Amino acid sequence: MSLAVRASVPRRVAGAGLAALLLAGCGAGAGPERSADSPATDAVARAMEKTEGVTSLHYRVTGKFPGRGRMADEATVATKPVAARLRTANLSGDQKGESELRLVGGVLYGSATGDMVEEMGGRHWISYGPNAKFTTHGGLRMDVGDLRDQVSRNPAREAAFLAAAEDVKRIGSEKVDGADTTHYAGTATLDELRASLKKIDDKATRQGRENSLDQYEKLGVDELTLDAWVDGDDRVKRLRTQGFGRHGRLDLTFTFLDYGKPVTIRAPRADDTADLRKPLKKNGR
Repeated sequence: MSLAVRASVPRRVAGAGLAALLLAGCGAGAGPERSADSPATDAVARAMEKTEGVTSLHYRVTGKFPGRGRMADEATVATKPVAARLRTANLSGDQKGESELRLVGGVLYGSATGDMVEEMGGRHWISYGPNAKFTTHGGLRMDVGDLRDQVSRNPAREAAFLAAAEDVKRIGSEKVDGADTTHYAGTATLDELRASLKKIDDKATRQGRENSLDQYEKLGVDELTLDAWVDGDDRVKRLRTQGFGRHGRLDLTFTFLDYGKPVTIRAPRADDTADLRKPLKKNGR
């Protein structure tokens, strides 16, 4: 994210978005199982085929994120048409508190918190408009491309990184939120994961995973420990990612609550929203 965005976007909103693009996993089970024909890799690949085609998902994520500390987020994402809502909670540090991002009709909105409400004329929402890059009415150049990508990302797709790990293995059978699942785990360096992207023909899929790897690189993470729990319908039920970066430990666990359910996400009320591209006095107050 550019310096301009950090100067203008509420810190809780800016910090919250990044977490939406990470993957996950969890604990241990029975002894690892491996075989020459890579059945674990095949199982993860089947789950990815199911996940690629989903039209919506609802998930929660908990753990530790460099720069944020302990956090607990929940998101709903629809792919056709694209709409998303990310509710975040920082549980420790100087950014402690809750915030929300919404992407509706191509427009990105962020909740205003604390002193920002007064700065926005008493409004509780900020509109960043339909474009990733824009200039505020006050002449400040902004780039919210990362936030737009993060709030609308499908983190379940990143389980594909586990399939690229050379040591991927079956850990055992485990219950996740009452569902029977099979736990798979592995490790991979970012260099190995980038090399695996060359096999992907679909440009959008390849670009999305490249963006995820770019974010890990910005954190200083060079190797990921990955876990995935796959349910009886060959769907990713839980994901975990662990690593170490320049700013501390990364350890996030995503639990996927729903796939393919109808999604309704509404834009904030116009009279409670400040558009950064327009003079505040024209926003209704």
